Amino acid sequence: MNVYDSLKIVSILQECGYRVVDVPEKACLFVLNTCHVRKKATEKVFSDLGRLRLLKTGHLAPKIIVTGCVAQALGVEVQRRAPWVDIVIGPQALHKIPLLLEDLEQKRPCLCLEGSAAEKFKKSFHAPLPEGRVTAFLAIQEGCDYFCSYCVVPHTRGREFSRPIESILEEAHAFIQQGVKEITLIGQNVNAYCGMDATGAMCDFGTLLRRVAPLPGILRVRYTTSHPRHINESLLHAHATLPQLAPFIHLPAQAGSDPILKAMNRPYTRADYLMAIDKLRTVRPDIAFSSDFIVGFPGETEEDFQETLSLVKSVTYAQAYAFKYSPRPGTPAASLPDQVPESAKEERLARLLDILRKQQQDFNRQSVGKVVSVLFEKPGRHSGEITGRTLHFQSVIIKAPQSVIGSCLPVRIIELLPYSLRGEYTPSTA
Repeated sequence: MNVYDSLKIVSILQECGYRVVDVPEKACLFVLNTCHVRKKATEKVFSDLGRLRLLKTGHLAPKIIVTGCVAQALGVEVQRRAPWVDIVIGPQALHKIPLLLEDLEQKRPCLCLEGSAAEKFKKSFHAPLPEGRVTAFLAIQEGCDYFCSYCVVPHTRGREFSRPIESILEEAHAFIQQGVKEITLIGQNVNAYCGMDATGAMCDFGTLLRRVAPLPGILRVRYTTSHPRHINESLLHAHATLPQLAPFIHLPAQAGSDPILKAMNRPYTRADYLMAIDKLRTVRPDIAFSSDFIVGFPGETEEDFQETLSLVKSVTYAQAYAFKYSPRPGTPAASLPDQVPESAKEERLARLLDILRKQQQDFNRQSVGKVVSVLFEKPGRHSGEITGRTLHFQSVIIKAPQSVIGSCLPVRIIELLPYSLRGEYTPSTA
């Protein structure tokens, strides 16, 4: 979501006459687009602001804008701890940036946290993508109505809002015109989408997918982040019938223990989650999954953690992300009793990550010797190499000219690397 919002900010500022520079010393304006999901991300904001303060004394005396979820949650604190920041603006008020910059001409630093997703998406922003970009994020939904007990998102991104279908299609066409071949539909609860079409009818996520996937020029469609509660028949039908829809879903579980899921205020059980996995595998047998897990949630016992491990072993993930529980100020979980000691969190995280890494390696190993479809996205780290991704989001490296970028080619996988695959393309593999 922040990558998408950053493109939106670039578009707004370009309309105001700004251009992106790649050397900090040449900038007259800095924008920090921030995340507040975990404590480490928040601390990094203040660390970066400390470094930017030194540039304030230079001959350009650049202006500084802080936006994103830290701005929304800790706007007053940002102003107190970093009074050299000129604008603090919430993620739902990005469209107000031009007016706030004008106000700075009157030397008036400002805090702007009022806004809504409906206002934010009223105007479509078509920022020029970096040259050669063949993939793009497209926000279709923002906010969350679930209020998980550990999460700040409903407080920083607001309640759920779904964009009208025609607005989404307009933006998709703009990306296609710039050479985009793969679109990832994004939202805090992306499959909870319920937006209006041109006739005024409300459409669900499966219906939206059936409008986006057939657009001329689109080779692949992905989406993230999905919620286990919204794996419905319409979405299952989309996976069964749309060849452009990648068979790879990020479906956060967070935990495998019903008591912990209840304490997290996650509105499903372990059995519900596994049933959603089974339904998706039934309609698309080659589907693969990634997930999110939190270890050391308040009250989590060793038995609860074992339930998470057994869920992971039952599902088997192509990849997954796991984190130690991080208390977020203002969330119910932060004041729960039985906070888990840091040492126990670290030990459990290490055990979980060990299993997840092995599962990812095992999943990637299954591709060795096979011919898979790869959409090539960018140059590789080494000269003469390019990288792309399979339908299952595996990173693949081959030796080929950069002219191949943007093409979807059959590639024979010849080697398993630590977090990626090496392949080769020859006419004989086609």
